[in-house]
Amino acid sequence: MNKKMIAALGCGALAASMMTMTAMAGEDVITVGYAQVGHESDWRTANTQNYQDVFSAENGFDLQLVDCDNDNAAQLEAVRNFISQQLDYIIIAPIQSAGWDTVLQEAQDAGIPVIIADREIEADASLYDAWVGTNTTNEGITAGNWLAETLDGAEANILTIEGSVGASATLGRTDGFAQVAADHSEWTLLDSQSGDFTQAGGQEVMESFIKSYEGQFNVVICQNDNEAYGAMDAMDAAGITYGVDGDVILISFDATHDGLQYTLDGKINCNVECNPIQAETVKGVIEKMQAGEEFETTTLVEDQAFVAPGITSEYATTMTDEVLAGRAY
Repeated sequence: MNKKMIAALGCGALAASMMTMTAMAGEDVITVGYAQVGHESDWRTANTQNYQDVFSAENGFDLQLVDCDNDNAAQLEAVRNFISQQLDYIIIAPIQSAGWDTVLQEAQDAGIPVIIADREIEADASLYDAWVGTNTTNEGITAGNWLAETLDGAEANILTIEGSVGASATLGRTDGFAQVAADHSEWTLLDSQSGDFTQAGGQEVMESFIKSYEGQFNVVICQNDNEAYGAMDAMDAAGITYGVDGDVILISFDATHDGLQYTLDGKINCNVECNPIQAETVKGVIEKMQAGEEFETTTLVEDQAFVAPGITSEYATTMTDEVLAGRAY
């Protein structure tokens, strides 16, 4: 894995060891701007809380977190505001993967390190300093492998509620699942539409699917838990059964606490994790930057997958009360 060095910005080599003392001493506070996607999902809420907990005043940080409300233009403006304020570090969870070259160059010209978090961007790696996140393509592959294992050659008629258009999580999960589907001629991908990673969006798309494909589908894939909740509401209203004892296999992503509760209850067959607890890893990168030490330019946060009780899989952990109780979010 590639590594590089960067000089500390004004705090010197002792900055990292002093970080835990800054709240008492009132000195050397590290200013960090976080351009967050928004508040569209339970996953995003957990991710935001994680950053607020880790980048706290007690830990020596002044965190300026901007909820960009899923507005790409607002996110670009937020990053430019961070640059104009001469913050020490900028963290971006990109709403869209494309269109970042100009603003990243502006941050680089201002001498402000940028860390891309959670999602990925379509930009030359020389324009930012580090990336921390999950492998969403692998998440899609895991979902596909689990479905193939479960169906064992049986036919599948699949509907997909995708995430936000242009988001790397949407692109990765879609591509990963498609890689597996390409090897299964017995699978038919009936339709896919964006639910924008929201419960309301998931319900709206599922209602439309039910009208167009009533009685034709036996698999529904939702690219996050909130979309799955909306799809469940729509299927409940239409009298369509799903989950372990239902006519429709339901696959979700994120594996938030409520999503895993539904998995434990047998409502969701398989839930592929996207781990939101990433701030500590980002903090570790910043600490090394502060100290002028080598740091990882690419860090993958580990994911798991979970299946409902009664299901065993080589690709996923079977849900239990103990597993749910041990979750951090």
